[in-house]
Amino acid sequence: MKQARRGSNKLKQWSRAAPALWLLLPLLVLMVLKTNLLPVLARYSVVGSPHIAASTRGASVTSNDVDAPKAVAAPMISSKLICNLSNHQSNTCTMKGDVRIHGKSATVYVVSASTYCPENSTIKLRPYARKWEEQVMLLVREVTVRSSSPPAGGGSAHDPPPPQCSVRHDMPAVVFSTGGYNRNFFHVMTDVIIPLYLTAREYDGHVQLLATDYEPKWIAKYKAILAALSSYPVIDMDTEDTVRCFQSAHVGLESHKELGIVPALSRNGYTMVSFRDFIRSAYSLQRARVTPVSRSTTGRKPRLVMVLRRNSRQLKNEADAIAAAAGVGFEVVAAGPDDVSDLERFPGVVNSCDVLMGVHGAGLANMLFLPHNATVVQIIPWGELRWACRHSYGDPVPDMGLRYLDYEASAEETTLKETYPRDHAVFTDPLSIHHQGFDKMWNIFINGQHVIVDIDRFTGFMKQLYQSITTE
Repeated sequence: MKQARRGSNKLKQWSRAAPALWLLLPLLVLMVLKTNLLPVLARYSVVGSPHIAASTRGASVTSNDVDAPKAVAAPMISSKLICNLSNHQSNTCTMKGDVRIHGKSATVYVVSASTYCPENSTIKLRPYARKWEEQVMLLVREVTVRSSSPPAGGGSAHDPPPPQCSVRHDMPAVVFSTGGYNRNFFHVMTDVIIPLYLTAREYDGHVQLLATDYEPKWIAKYKAILAALSSYPVIDMDTEDTVRCFQSAHVGLESHKELGIVPALSRNGYTMVSFRDFIRSAYSLQRARVTPVSRSTTGRKPRLVMVLRRNSRQLKNEADAIAAAAGVGFEVVAAGPDDVSDLERFPGVVNSCDVLMGVHGAGLANMLFLPHNATVVQIIPWGELRWACRHSYGDPVPDMGLRYLDYEASAEETTLKETYPRDHAVFTDPLSIHHQGFDKMWNIFINGQHVIVDIDRFTGFMKQLYQSITTE
C-alpha cells in the first residue's frame, strides 16, 4: 500500500512538471542547432586512383587526409567538391554548395557550413585542356581550389577563413583560360571552344564564364561563340578583386580528344554533329547540307575554298593549282591568312562551299563551318606524315558528318629537294628523321618545307574529286 501511494505521488509530481518541460523543449532544440551537435557526413572526394589520380600533370594536391569521408558537425548547407585528375586531356574540379571565387588571387574556396575542413587541403590546376604538353601548360595561370571552413570558424594559420562574398550569382560558374596556343585556330577549337561547349552548353546561356590569362582580342574574336554559350560578359579573373559567390562551379574544362567529342564520355550525349549545329547557329550560317551539283546542267558549279598559307608549308604554285581546280569545273575561292582570320566573314564563306582544301595546318579546322556532307581535302607534305596529318584533320572528319580525302606530296613535290641531295635520309628514309626526335622532324618536315604540286598529277586528283561530289 505504501509503495502504491509513493507511485501515485510521483505521477502527480510528473503531471505538474510536464507543462514546464514542454515549454523548455524549443530552447533545447535551439541549443542543439547552435552548437552543431547533430552529426552528418561531410563529403570531399578527388576522382582518380582511387581518389587522387596517379596522372596529375598540370595539377597538384596537398592534404593531410582527403581520401576518407569525415563525420562532422552538421552544416546548414553541405558543400561538395569532386576533382578528376586522371583525364589525359585536362584536370577538372566541380563543386556545389558555398563556392567563393577571388579572381586576383586565382583562388576558389569551397566552404563547408560546419567548422570542419581537411587541414591544408588544396588542389592546384591549370584550366586548359592540353595538360600533356608541359611547356604550353606553363603559359597557363594556375588556379587554387581550396576546401575551407566558414568565416564563423575563425580560421587558423593553416586554415585562414575564406573571404566574405562581395557579389552573389544565381547561375553556375565555369573557369577556363584563354592562354596556351591561343593564336592557332585548331588549338583554340580543340583546347578551348569544344571543351567549353562540353562543360557549359547544358546551362543554355545561364552560366557565368570566368577567364584566366584574359586577352581582350581573343574574347572579341570569339565573341559569337562565347555569347551563344553564356548570356553574360566573360569576367577577367586576373584583375578581379571582387569575391564572387556561386552555388556551383566548374574549374577546368571537360575534354575528350583532338578536334572531337566522344559521345559516351559526354554527360549530355553531345556529338560533333551537335557541336557543328551549335557553331552554325552561333554564326547564323544558313546552309545545313550540301546539295550535289549535276554535271549535265550549266547551273551552279561546286564551290571549293582553298586555304593558302604564307609561312611554312606554302603551296608555292598556288596560281597553277587554282587554275587546275577551276579547269575541271570548280568555282574556286582563294583564302589567305587575312581572310581566314576574319571570323565576321569567313565562316559564311566556308559554309557556302562544298569542299575545303589546304596544305596541312590550322586553317583546315575551318571545316567546322562546312555544311553537312561537304568534303575536306588535306594536302600532306613530304616526309611520312600521313599518320600524323590524318590524326589531326582526317580522323575527326567522319564524326562531323563530312567526307575526307588527302593528296600526299611526293619527293618531287617538296622544296626540300632544293636543300638536301636525293640520297639524303630526308628522301631515302624519312622515318629515320622522325626517330631523331620530335624537334628534328618538326623543323625539317613541318616548318622546313613548302609544297609544289605536280600539276598533271594534281589535275587528275581534282577530276576524281569533282566526279565524286557531283551527279550526272
